[in-house]
Amino acid sequence: MSLEAIAEEIYRHQTTAEELEKITLRYDGLSVEDAYAIQQLVIQKYTLNGDKLIGWKMGLTSKAKQKSVGVDEAIYGHLLKSMELLTPEISLEGLIHPRIEPEIAFVFKHRLQGDQITPRDVWLATECVMPAVEVIDSRYKNFSFTLVDVVADNTSSAKFYVGDQAFSPYHCQWSDVGVVMKKNGEVVQTGAGAAVLGHPVRSVIEQVHMLHRIGKCIEPGMLVLTGGITEAVYIHDGDRVSVEFEGLGEMSLSVRDQ
Repeated sequence: MSLEAIAEEIYRHQTTAEELEKITLRYDGLSVEDAYAIQQLVIQKYTLNGDKLIGWKMGLTSKAKQKSVGVDEAIYGHLLKSMELLTPEISLEGLIHPRIEPEIAFVFKHRLQGDQITPRDVWLATECVMPAVEVIDSRYKNFSFTLVDVVADNTSSAKFYVGDQAFSPYHCQWSDVGVVMKKNGEVVQTGAGAAVLGHPVRSVIEQVHMLHRIGKCIEPGMLVLTGGITEAVYIHDGDRVSVEFEGLGEMSLSVRDQ
């Protein structure tokens, strides 16, 4: 089967919120490069239907996350305008088995490109840093996938919400920012920014390097989600999730059926 046909299948399952069998179980010989090509074809279907690319996301940026899904390298995906939540409410409509995780988001004022990016380059290009949460939702049955599967599925991207307050890139040591996530008042995950490749700035560097390999870059105005700081937590109708970012405030989100 062609990559275009596989992309059409994944797009259909993303937009109808129906589970599918792993593509690696059904199509032999797919490489990670094939998976990124499929991801790109899926995103093209969204943009042709009026959606807009507004940024990028890094996935599997902690050793714990990599171990939990059986892979050993970071991955990236696309962020579309339709994915951004504008209010602190998560509708389960259109989602299959969603999970939520805390992130640190970078917003850029200058283009970042090339394969020689340094932390200094990232800071000079950064407009602000913001607390965020991402809702991930693999389209595969049982939230089970290989590296090829998850890349083709746009790294399980579903929704994200960015906090109201932006911070200077120099506000704090971002690797030291502690995070406490509660669900219905109970602490379910804790972590710190260092879980993201040792420092979130390293995630941005990796993002730029990977984009460079396919002739793309981070454009001014784009947002990058640097990766989950903790394990992702399942959410259900009626849940109340709060995330306290040390020194940055707290984000609270409610989960509803529709």
